Amino acid sequence: MNMQDSQLTDWGFHDGELTVQQRAGVRADAERLTGMLAPVGLRGGVVGFLADRTFAVITARDDAGSLWSSPLIGEPGFLTVTSPTTLRIRTNVAEGDPLDAAPAGQPVALVVMEFPARRRLRINGTLTGSDNDGLTVEVEQAYGNCPQYIQQRILAPILGSRPDLEEPRSDVELSGEDAAQIKAADTFFLGTTHPTRGKDASHRGGPAGFVRLESNDVWWPDYPGNNMFNSFGNLTIDPTAALLFVDFDSGRTLQLSGSASIEWDHRGEAGDDGHTGRRARFHTERLVAGHLPGIRQTEHRSYPRNPAIT
Repeated sequence: MNMQDSQLTDWGFHDGELTVQQRAGVRADAERLTGMLAPVGLRGGVVGFLADRTFAVITARDDAGSLWSSPLIGEPGFLTVTSPTTLRIRTNVAEGDPLDAAPAGQPVALVVMEFPARRRLRINGTLTGSDNDGLTVEVEQAYGNCPQYIQQRILAPILGSRPDLEEPRSDVELSGEDAAQIKAADTFFLGTTHPTRGKDASHRGGPAGFVRLESNDVWWPDYPGNNMFNSFGNLTIDPTAALLFVDFDSGRTLQLSGSASIEWDHRGEAGDDGHTGRRARFHTERLVAGHLPGIRQTEHRSYPRNPAIT
């Protein structure tokens, strides 16, 4: 565990989130959502939602301290609430994933997706156990987000083995295939961290091509959202970040670990698709290219109000 991370010690918006909300001019709107960040128990509809899911993303540090976001795949029931504050994940990341054998005792975050209904649940807590059968997370926060920019997807299990899949590739430079995957993506996942408030895992979506690439730098326009600015708030305090791209048709995954920053004052320029003037720029330091285990996309429908590429 990286010693700059510690368990969540408070709730409400932290200084980084407040700074971004103030600069974006949405402080009053965000204030009405403060209660969503309060510690809550996993009860009622949340338990059923988790029990039915098959896809989630976890953000954590590897044993060397690098931040990664990794897919978690399982049959319905693999996400099991065993107490109002305990989530048991009855699977592990794929073999060769950078978070394989991630150390317990560290803050982690998950975003759990229901693509067909365009629903998502964010969970923040502490990884208290890791074994051959899965992971255990002591949950400190759990809250839903709006359906904006989620593409509808039907994911189905793959029957039979896939001996043709190559071993994951680790690198520091993006290949042509990596670049093509990023440029074609309509979805990715962003992991960030804060020194005292733990990790955050979030979903980002838009039309294919909304993520731009300049050498080893990836950037994307910031769209209007819920005004909480959890990710941007973390980046204001700590630039450490992780990206996960998934090609749901082929199953190819691309995990990037590096740093990110917020760029302001781009309003009206080419690439200001969300008309906010904000963009995020990510610099790749390490990458792992692999494959999504067990499932592939069988149907896809874009979010109907994705902003146009400018």
